[in-house]
Amino acid sequence: MSRYFDFPDFPADQSSAHVSVPRNELTLICLLAITDCYKKQVKAARPNSACHRNRRINVGDGVAIEARDVSKIFGTSTDQEVWALDHVSVSIAQNEFFTLLGPSGCGKTTLLRLIAGFEHPTDGAILLEGEDISALPPFQRPVNTVFQNYALFPHMTVAQNIGFGLEMQGRPKDEVADTVGAMLSLVKMENLKDRRVDQISGGQQQRVALARALAPRPKVLLLDEPLSALDLKLRKEMQLELKRLQHETGITFIFVTHDQEEALTMSDRVAVMRDGEIHQIGSPQDIYNRPNNRFVADFIGESNFLEVQLLSRNGSTAKVRFANGTELDATLPSTDVTSGSITVIVRPEHARLTADRSAGHLQGVVNDAVYFGTDTHYYLTLDGGEEFVIRQQNQRGDRGKISSGTQVGVTINEDSIQVLAN
Repeated sequence: MSRYFDFPDFPADQSSAHVSVPRNELTLICLLAITDCYKKQVKAARPNSACHRNRRINVGDGVAIEARDVSKIFGTSTDQEVWALDHVSVSIAQNEFFTLLGPSGCGKTTLLRLIAGFEHPTDGAILLEGEDISALPPFQRPVNTVFQNYALFPHMTVAQNIGFGLEMQGRPKDEVADTVGAMLSLVKMENLKDRRVDQISGGQQQRVALARALAPRPKVLLLDEPLSALDLKLRKEMQLELKRLQHETGITFIFVTHDQEEALTMSDRVAVMRDGEIHQIGSPQDIYNRPNNRFVADFIGESNFLEVQLLSRNGSTAKVRFANGTELDATLPSTDVTSGSITVIVRPEHARLTADRSAGHLQGVVNDAVYFGTDTHYYLTLDGGEEFVIRQQNQRGDRGKISSGTQVGVTINEDSIQVLAN
């Protein structure tokens, strides 16, 4: 049995309508007035028509989306140019949950908009299964988008919202009904199908938006920070829900977020972006445990950065000396590291406090301790002057957190010491 959700059979035309609905009621009325015209445009659209004939470019088997040396420049003059993307290349596999992660302004949403067709690259190409789609308008791409504000029709029921895109494509009524029923079952909202969307919760509205986007069976689903408006508990629930939906449908998901927890929880692979460039692509485990550079290490989770001396190498490990003279083994990155002074990172959860200073690899004093329920964060100053954070899990029967001013030792798990590339 296939792990993928069994969609009803659709005709070959997979073009999908992207409709963004502002909250302004007058704009909404105008939009509804032109849907008949839009429907005719969508029906007339053919991806292989003479005016939009796609050129075939060979890419590796199993690639859903490829950005090939893509740049996007905003502005009309050299003085005003803003490089939102700077020669970005990335390949995203079919059936993959791929996340674009980075701080605000890093270019992740711009890349998403290029894939959707809302923007066009200044240089480079966007390919879908080997076809250059850079010049195609959004409604000719088998790509759907779930926006941050969901863009649902408030006057329609849940079922009507889900079926809207299919109706705009001119699908037969029985086919629309079957697909809507399948989508309601997929997102577990069969009992709410006749409710208006303003009568359901925020989490339920998001499920409706997802069902509407999945109904036309797109090859790629784009998600532009769809969880940001939800409260913490609901956001965590929807993280698991999104992964389930992706697993059951087998559709490629491309997710945009600045939240590291979302990226690590849901993704098969993550691309970490900054200033229009991709700094690292890898699995959540690789990016967290083996960051390429200081930015990735600092942005993903929390890290302690320490200057050490590289003494010797042995394959993928190195002997390093800390400021207090302690010598430990550390893992080397894949790139070359020069001898002499280098930087290593230690994650807060990979170190432990000990009351016996002499028993620790490092020594320091506790400046502060913050209780988080499951664990306590200790903020230290090491004897060499470096700031150091330890995240220690709380155990039943603990005597309580160590108070400020306490002299302590720090024991480090040697397997977790990572040398940063120069």
